[in-house]
Amino acid sequence: MTELILIRHGETDWNRELRFQGQVDVPLNAVGHEQARRLGVRLAAEPVHLLVCSDLLRTQQTALPISQQSLQPLSYNTVLNAALREQHFGAVDGMRVNDIQLQHPHAWTQWIKFEADFAFAGGESTQQFHSRVMAAVRGLAAAYAKQTLLVVTHGGVLDMIYRTARALPLTGPRQTEIPNAGLNRVRIDGAAIEILAWADTQHLADMPPQPFYDQTRLVELGDRLD
Repeated sequence: MTELILIRHGETDWNRELRFQGQVDVPLNAVGHEQARRLGVRLAAEPVHLLVCSDLLRTQQTALPISQQSLQPLSYNTVLNAALREQHFGAVDGMRVNDIQLQHPHAWTQWIKFEADFAFAGGESTQQFHSRVMAAVRGLAAAYAKQTLLVVTHGGVLDMIYRTARALPLTGPRQTEIPNAGLNRVRIDGAAIEILAWADTQHLADMPPQPFYDQTRLVELGDRLD
């Protein structure tokens, strides 16, 4: 059995602009740095054995205050894992929704169907993404059995873990909130993944409202356009 404390990186300017960040290496903005600082304070006394994050800058910047403020007697380094990167959106990585609709209208129409085997040109499908993420997560659980890991990653990665834990299909829009710098806790025991807590943002209570990418709304809009 392994426990994972899962964190989505802090806010970036591209989150505010509702861009497809994908695997573009975008830094945190001022709000994101403050979110990361607050995470460090909240998690300072957490009994964590290892800190793991994706190798993209926004997760590393989120992880840094946590490692710096940790009260653990054992000093631990951050392990970078490229398999924990966000989904690769290929040709539309870095683009705003409106620009995708204008420049790639057919691809956008396919995207808002949220089918597991669809991929933007040069990108990976949700099915491929899910396989990558879950192999990484289960690999960590097996390698660090009976330990608690702090994992700083991306919204899409957390969505794949949530769907797996809840036995939800990979088709369809996201069915849970995944706030920037929120805390999510899961326990992995063999093939089973149990959600212990999700979307905990108590440490961010007085901060500005977060940008919200409503995938359900996109599906409703697409149905009216068909």
